[in-house]
This record gives sequence, structure tokens and C-alpha cells, in this order.
Amino acid sequence: MSATDGTAVAAEDAPDGTPADGTRVGDGSVDTSPVDAAPVDESPVDAAPVDESPVDAAPVDESPEEWSDDDDWTDEALALLRALRTPHRLNRARQVAYALYCTVLVLIVWGGVPSLGLFLQAAMGADYTGHGPALLAAAPGGIAAVGLAVLLLAVRDGLWRGPVMPPRATIDWLLVHPVRPGPVLRPWFRLSCGLAVFPGIVAAAGAMVVLGLTVRAGLPATLGWCLLGGTCLPLLGVCAALSVQRSERAARLARRLTPYATVLVLALAAQSALAATGHSVHWLDRVVLWSGPWGWAGIAALAPTPAAVPGAWAAGALLVVSTVGCLVRADRAAATVSLTLLRERARNAASVLAALRTVELRAARLAVNAASGGDRRLKVRLPAPRRAWLVVYWRDTLALLRSPARLGRAVLLTVPAMLCAVPAHTARGSLLLAATGLALSFGYLAVAQLLEPARIDTDDVRRAFWTPYPFAGLMLRHAVVPTVLGLLLGAAGSAVAVLCGAGPAAWLAPAAVPALVAAGLVNACRGAARRDLLYRPARATGGGGGNIAAFAAWYAAGPAVGVPLLVLPFSAALHSGTADSLLRTAAFGAVVAAGLLHWARARAAKLPAQAGPGRVG
Repeated sequence: MSATDGTAVAAEDAPDGTPADGTRVGDGSVDTSPVDAAPVDESPVDAAPVDESPVDAAPVDESPEEWSDDDDWTDEALALLRALRTPHRLNRARQVAYALYCTVLVLIVWGGVPSLGLFLQAAMGADYTGHGPALLAAAPGGIAAVGLAVLLLAVRDGLWRGPVMPPRATIDWLLVHPVRPGPVLRPWFRLSCGLAVFPGIVAAAGAMVVLGLTVRAGLPATLGWCLLGGTCLPLLGVCAALSVQRSERAARLARRLTPYATVLVLALAAQSALAATGHSVHWLDRVVLWSGPWGWAGIAALAPTPAAVPGAWAAGALLVVSTVGCLVRADRAAATVSLTLLRERARNAASVLAALRTVELRAARLAVNAASGGDRRLKVRLPAPRRAWLVVYWRDTLALLRSPARLGRAVLLTVPAMLCAVPAHTARGSLLLAATGLALSFGYLAVAQLLEPARIDTDDVRRAFWTPYPFAGLMLRHAVVPTVLGLLLGAAGSAVAVLCGAGPAAWLAPAAVPALVAAGLVNACRGAARRDLLYRPARATGGGGGNIAAFAAWYAAGPAVGVPLLVLPFSAALHSGTADSLLRTAAFGAVVAAGLLHWARARAAKLPAQAGPGRVG
């Protein structure tokens, strides 16, 4: 059998005692053994005369030749692996069965039983059809947004991992031997397809329940039509991810189109929200539904409802045919993923998994961004300030300008924050609190994108050695630029909302910015992961669930405290819309911001001591 690098068998391994090139020693021909070409006790092996040894006639450093059909050991290698894995197959089957049992149990307890109760109440006279018209109006844009988001997430996964992801042992040992890659790689692609389809089936079952309760659609027909989109869209996403994984050209195109696809997803979500509130545009809904697979899934889901669109069978056929064609091509292409790419993706996945196992969520996110190459840097220059106290703000502004992706995400997340505040003006009770909390949450995510300079300094406090300020004072100065940019974004969103007839309550958006920035700064100064919270005794935290809750409370301490404090006053001000309520709410937001900044300062003051001996700043 050939060696793992494709070179010829060594001389001592030849069955007839001849060297690898077939020349016999002692028969009058030139000795070609590199070991015998130089005195062993006086010089190394490579000290032989290069211009006289016939070994140099063969290109030693060139890549090995391709495997021939005679070198194919695929069947034997796979049979050996099956035999070696037989003792462990039963344990593996037990693990998979237990995982399936837990998953099915969770779905039945949290999905099946409540759904059955709702249907029983509907049979006894409960009416849920009041939400049906709004749901059907929001379905075209909403389903298209979800479908496009699924495809976008699958493509982004292909940039750093991909659907063909065998274990490291398979990549580093099995695939370098003379085996065909198809039988080794295709099962992993098919496993990715199966795992991707499962959430789609669950989503289709949930859509069946919702449509059955709100529009009284037939359950079998609704499930069948919804399964078209629930299975085809994830499979199309897996095929697209494979194309991105194996082709650098497709990967560059995916990186270039990601911002535009994200904007389109948000635009479709905004269209769905406006349609749910009675501002639907019928011709735009038709365009969206026929714009691609994400819209065809919506046509199929609406087929058994009163809002059915003509051409449902054609849309379903297009969806199925395109999915089958892409699957056939992708199944063939799965065997062509290069070994170099597989090793690179395996290293990326190992880095992310190692960060997740140590509960370093930021490290995992940075590893994914670095592997996918998503954050493009611009070469932007700003004139250096002439006053020393402006240097920190100059650095923060320059860092954000050189990373346009963060500015873009801040702008994009401002849009749903403003849209979620619209229904809060007319809502009451829990719906009012939920809409306000959702709007504040999106606002926090928007301003959190602008706090990356502060997070970079807290990742390694030694970066702050250049500043004359104490580290806590430096962190407070890092909040200035995000606050100014957040106020500009909030004022711009409020102006647009007022022009659209939202009323004076829209000016609450800038009032929430200082408190949200302070909450983000609290999170930025949390320091190293508190893994000890996950392993405390059960009596201290109430068991495993209490440990997880304690860690989550520490990890998201800033928004977990800031957002609930702002919900009640902001919901009351949004509902009333009077000038007095706006002023009181703005003053309350300033008080919350001051308290959170004091908390962030106290947290930041402890970071240099946690980092090691000595004091930074």
C-alpha cells in the first residue's frame, strides 16, 4: 500500500529487496539510495553530492501524483472503520435515542399539550379568529422575511464552518489515504440536511396550529402546504452554504451581499408590521410573494386560507423542483470540497467550540467573525486633535469609522426599535409593556454596536497603558462617542416618525439613549467569565437551573437592570404622549443613566487588579 503522502514505497519495504526506483544495488548500476550515498558516520543524509546522485532526477519536493484506481482502498478502509466502531455503536445509539426522547418530550410538553388545550377551548366556544385578518395581512412580508433570514444564516454559516464538517480524525487521517472522498463526505452533508429540516418541520406544525385557530383552516391541508416551505427553505440554505464553503468566489459574493440581504430582511419585517396594523400594499405583497423561494413558501402557506394567492400549485412546484435540483447538484459537489478547506473549517469550528465550552461567548463571536471575514476595515484618516483630552474621543470615532459594519448594524437596529414603539401608543396592559420592552431592547442592541472600543480595552487592560487616566475614568470617556452617535440616531428616527404622523411621543427615543449606553458600558466592564457561578452547590442557587440563571444575570447585568427600569415610565409616556410625561421620563432616564455609569465605573476599577499584578492607568 502507498504511503500517506503519495510517494513510492521505501526500499526496505519492497518485497524483492530492491530500492523504490527498481535499481538493484551491486549489479553495476548507480546506487540511488540516499542513505548510502553519503557516509553515515561523517555527514548527514542530505550531504550527498546533489549534481551526481540520480535521486535528484526525480522531483522530490513536487506534489505527489493523483491516486490511481489501483490505489483505491475506500471499501477496505470504511469496512475497517465499521468493524472498529462496532463496540461503540450501541452507546452512540443510546445517546442519540436519549437526545431524541428529550427533544420530543420538550415539544410535547411545551407545544403539543398547550395546542391541544387551545383546540379544546375553541371546540367549547372560544373564539380566536379576531386575530385572523391581521395575521393574514402580515403573512406575505413576515414569511418572506423569515425565509430570507434562514437562507442568510445558512450562507453565513458556510463562511466559517459549512455543512460538510467531518471530525478532525477523518480529515487528518482518513482523507489523506487513497480513499474516494465521496463516500466519506456525503454522509455529513446528508446529516446536515436532516438536522436543518427538523426545525422547519416544527415551524410548520406551529403554523398549522396558528392558522387552524385563527382562520379555521383545515389542519391536514395546512400542515401539508406549510411543510413545503418548512422543508424546502432549510434544504436550499444547506445547498447555498455548501456552495459558499467550497468556492472562494461564492464566499466573496456572500460577504458582499450580506448587508443588502440584511436590509431586505428588515424591510420585509417592517412591511409585515405595517400590514398587521392595517397599512398593507397589495401589489407589493404580490411582488414579494413571487420574488423567490422565500416568497413561494408564503404562497404555499396561504393556500388553505381565505387569503390564498392564485398560482399556489405553481409556486409549490417551483419550490420543490428547485430544491430537488439543488440537492442533486450539492450532493455531487459535496465530494469536491478540498482537504485544505476542510482543515481550515475544522480549526475554525474547534476554536468556536473551545470558546463555548469555557463560556467565553465574546471570544466565540470574535472567532466566528474572524473566520467568516465579515468585518471589513476601511482606511479612514482623521486629523489628529491638538488637545490631549480629545485623543480618546478621536480614537473611538476613528475606530467606528474604520468598521462600517458596526455603524450599519446600529442604524439597522434603530429601525425595529422605532417600529416596536408604534403600537405602544394605542396598546394597553401587557401588550403595552411588551412593545415598550421590545423597543428598548432593540435600542440597547443598536447602541451596543457603538461600544466596541470600550470592549476592546476591557479584553486586555494592558492596551490602556498609553492613557494618563485611571482605567475607570477611561471607561467613562468611552461612553461619550456612543452617546453622541446614539442621540443623533434617535433624533433622526424621531424626526422621521413625526413626519409620518407618530406624534410628540416619538421624541422619547433620544431620551433613552444615555441609559442604554450606560447599560452597555456595565456589560463591557464585566471582566473575565464567572464560570464559578455555573458550578456552585445546589443549596446556594437552587440547582442547575439556578446556576444558569445566576450566570445569565451576571453576563447581561446592564440591560437586565436598565431595560426593566425604563419600561414602566416609557410605556406610560408613550401611551399618554403629553409634554409633562415626556419631560418626567427624560429626567428619570438621566437618573438611571447616572446610576448605571456609577456601577460601570466601580466594575471597571476592579479590572486591572483582576488582570494581574500591577496597576494599569
